[in-house]
Amino acid sequence: MTASALFRLFQSPALLAACCGAPVLSGCDLEWNKPDISAPPPARFREAKPQPEPPIPSGRDFAVKFGSKELTKLVERAVDDNLDLAAAVARIEQADAQSRVSSSAMWPSISMTDIVRTTRTPGTTINVGSASSGFNAATTSSSSSSSSTSSLTSSGFRPRNFGFFQLGLTASYEIDFWGKNEDASKAARMLSNASRFDRDVVEISTVAATLNAYFQVLTAQDRLAIANQNVAIAQRVYDAVAARLEVGTATVLDTSQQESVLAQERATIPPLEQTLRQTRNTLAVLIGERPENVNVKGGSLTRLTFPRVAPGLPSEVLLRRPDVAAAEARLASFEFSVLQARAAFFPSVTLTGLHGFQSALLSTLVMRPDAIAYQVAGTLTQPIFDGYNLQGQYELQKSRYAEQAALYRKQILTALSDTENALIAVKETERQVKLQGDAVAAARRALEAAEVRLAEGTIDIVTMSTTETTFFQAQDQLALARLAHFQAATSLYQALGGGWSPTTRELEIARANAVYETDKGPWP
Repeated sequence: MTASALFRLFQSPALLAACCGAPVLSGCDLEWNKPDISAPPPARFREAKPQPEPPIPSGRDFAVKFGSKELTKLVERAVDDNLDLAAAVARIEQADAQSRVSSSAMWPSISMTDIVRTTRTPGTTINVGSASSGFNAATTSSSSSSSSTSSLTSSGFRPRNFGFFQLGLTASYEIDFWGKNEDASKAARMLSNASRFDRDVVEISTVAATLNAYFQVLTAQDRLAIANQNVAIAQRVYDAVAARLEVGTATVLDTSQQESVLAQERATIPPLEQTLRQTRNTLAVLIGERPENVNVKGGSLTRLTFPRVAPGLPSEVLLRRPDVAAAEARLASFEFSVLQARAAFFPSVTLTGLHGFQSALLSTLVMRPDAIAYQVAGTLTQPIFDGYNLQGQYELQKSRYAEQAALYRKQILTALSDTENALIAVKETERQVKLQGDAVAAARRALEAAEVRLAEGTIDIVTMSTTETTFFQAQDQLALARLAHFQAATSLYQALGGGWSPTTRELEIARANAVYETDKGPWP
């Protein structure tokens, strides 16, 4: 039966009624009320002016804005050599391969079927009648000997050998009337797109981690410099108190008090050294290198330039977030999975065929018209009752879609919340750096005045120690406030999509389509 004949048969009203009625008889409702995923973004951010803005620069270009060539090189190496990114690329290849696997049912299946078979059939199963008559004749004749009886028995049960040789092709193809196979293909291809968007998320996270690690290295160096300066100040005060002790204007309690302050400042250095070295090792992992092969010079966080970034409109931000695009692609994939599960309720039509040569003798197998064999068949399969397996699969896919719809809406809210939080952090840490700078300036003036009064002998050691400690802590807090300010810039970079844009999205989809369309020859 040809494909056109099968299609005409399938258009029969009676057959269509039977096919479409089967799911109803099985008790499954094929109606699907899709969850509402509409989540219109707000018109503006609470922490920014409502005006359109172009996408922020991508990782390499964004690193340039900080004014450090070393930082820019580290970010470039992280983008090129980070192992998390390499794993994400491998996951893209896996998704592409799975897309090819899921799309295979849309194509005919053709295979070569060669058979060489020899069958020996015992004579006891095919010559029973003749053997029986020969045996009866032998037993009724009194003149027959035992040797003639054996001869008759042997000739009556003669076995036979049958040969069979085949050389040909077999093919099968399922006509996708209901789009079941196409839906499976589209579901896998959507996941392939999502894997590319996930790789972009990993790249943005890697760039952000590299930026923050470098900022931590600079902050640790700043805090070490501050700690060493504080040790020098504490040592200077201790020497002054010790000098007063020698002339009798200070007590052992005074020197011991200042000695404690000096020891405490010295004790702050080892943890800072530990942080500095370990953060350098973290940077080495981020750029895919062994720690002993990485040398980060660093410097001071005060030498970097703070980049100014405008967020734009919330709707623009959502279009620039690869994680939102990935969630959307997964949602589309689950929708196709629901459609595939629904199409499984309806009948499937499969065409099968065989064409080749068959013969009982190998010498007459090929190049003989009378050895040609072919077979064409059409099979229509309609599920009637399968223990509610199809219904369970359908409900499973619908619930997975509902789950993904909730996660998609959550991802939108998360993107908006990340941006608002980053804008708040940039604004408030900037204020904190300014106010903490004022506190350091005031504490420095107080320390200078206290040292003058200590030299004059008009201040007690408790007041002096308190003034010292206040200055030391204020300086350290200022270094930490600067770190938080620069980390807020990194958070804003991530929240705004890290240079990702709708153009990037289209390029990623085009790459996925190109991979899907290539290498479609009949051979691997």
